[in-house]
Amino acid sequence: MAKYHADIGVFGGTGFYKFLNNVEEVWIETPYGPPSDKVAIGEVGGKRVAFLPRHGKEHTIPPHLINYRANLWAMKELGVSRIIGPCAAGSLQPHIKPGDLVVTDQFVNRTWGRRDTFYEGPVVTHVSPADPYCPELRKLAVEAAKAENVPVHERGTIVVIQGPRFSTRAESQEYRSHGWDVINMTQYPEGYLARELGICYVNLALVTDYDVGSVDNPDDVPVSHEAVVAAFQQNIEKLQKVLFRLIETIPAARGCQCADALSAARG
Repeated sequence: MAKYHADIGVFGGTGFYKFLNNVEEVWIETPYGPPSDKVAIGEVGGKRVAFLPRHGKEHTIPPHLINYRANLWAMKELGVSRIIGPCAAGSLQPHIKPGDLVVTDQFVNRTWGRRDTFYEGPVVTHVSPADPYCPELRKLAVEAAKAENVPVHERGTIVVIQGPRFSTRAESQEYRSHGWDVINMTQYPEGYLARELGICYVNLALVTDYDVGSVDNPDDVPVSHEAVVAAFQQNIEKLQKVLFRLIETIPAARGCQCADALSAARG
């Protein structure tokens, strides 16, 4: 993989398949099987950026079948040290409105059966996810959103559900009762796997709707994939502006401890 290199990785989600122009696409083999698609490599603000659509270009891979380990490993093979993971999300709280951006600082995992670690032995390894998102990238992301006049919440907890189905009304009410902020299907184990590899990771959750069962959903209309994609497309331009500004402001040297994630993970 020495022929190809990138400084920053971006995982695109629903409605976010056209991010870079004038790119070179490369297929990367991994020990964990094939990634979701070819990686597109281009340049933003003088930095080499690798973009990989989580669900594949044609949206053929549902969230519970994404090969997250292969996707992360592909970024590692390219030399990526920072990853930005924008995603569509539903709001669980009245003060978080469709069109807002949430720079999450915590996740709650409600998925099952996903391959969520690179360390399956023989050396037992416990990488702490206590603070799962890179503090340096989170700060820069908030600043980028404010600079682009995008409504932004500086922190928030994202609950990750299995998918591909959306929540029942009762489930949504439960998540909201815990004080969790937004809901999504892909943030786990993507962000945690980045931490296992010592790669900085930041999530930008673009709110597309109020989750079903929310009193702030005036018509109490169930969430649909079509509506999520439509809302995402309406806000794609401002998200791209935030991403480009964020990428441009990321310093060459890391000022965080993400690279040391393994330092206390083994006995």
